Amino acid sequence: MKAPYMPELNMDYPGDPFEHMIPPVKQTELVLDERYPFLDKSLGFRFRSAAMYLGIFVLVFILSPLRFGLKIRGRDILRKNRRLLKNGALTASNHVQRWDLLFVLQAVRYRRLWFPAWKENLLGPDRFLIRQAGGIPVPEDIHSIRYFNQAFDELNAKHKWFHVFPESARWDYYVPVRPFKKGMFTMAYKYKLPVIPMGFSYRKPHFPYTLLNKLRKKNLPLITLTIGEPLLPDSSLPRKEAVQLLRKECHKRIVELAGIEDNPWPAEGD
Repeated sequence: MKAPYMPELNMDYPGDPFEHMIPPVKQTELVLDERYPFLDKSLGFRFRSAAMYLGIFVLVFILSPLRFGLKIRGRDILRKNRRLLKNGALTASNHVQRWDLLFVLQAVRYRRLWFPAWKENLLGPDRFLIRQAGGIPVPEDIHSIRYFNQAFDELNAKHKWFHVFPESARWDYYVPVRPFKKGMFTMAYKYKLPVIPMGFSYRKPHFPYTLLNKLRKKNLPLITLTIGEPLLPDSSLPRKEAVQLLRKECHKRIVELAGIEDNPWPAEGD
């Protein structure tokens, strides 16, 4: 196997794999309780969200190959598994770029994705974009987590698709795959959802991207997103055992999809 391309960006990554690389900017307060609309059904929200998705489908799908050299591999896997995925699925990938959710949306094509969102990200300038894209904030206290769960219960009953970054924190253009939190795999087991692993990897920039890099004064690599075969939770096993197995299998698969032979991080993150 060819070694993955290693971008030379001189970035400093935290020692803790779950520590966020970029500190959040706090512009507001957010109380997550029974009064918070975890699943906002208001007409205004639905209109803004639909307009945003239209912009993603029309503009972002054109811009991402032009701006980042995005290539998507393995889309035939989604077509081949249409019957398996018709009642919903959970996509999972390494978290490596500010646009990476948009890249996943481009991979699944014209589907809306709902995803757990870090509460701190909903306090900053991107809070409206995250919510309208399908972000549902994860409460920090056990008393409010049931409202979060109820939102995903309702979405799953409607056969919606979910996306999760099991690494939790975004590390820009980081190559190894970090440990995974177990929450998404618990969700997959609970809802009996197939998990679609996706791995981000990088390519050496060439013209005209080298010229673009000079203009933006950054030596950014080109991005490849590779889709893997769906993984199914083993419902014959006890929940804890099945979740651990699914996490290990998904981590291993994303490492392979990213083209990594010797990954320094284990699968288990909690």
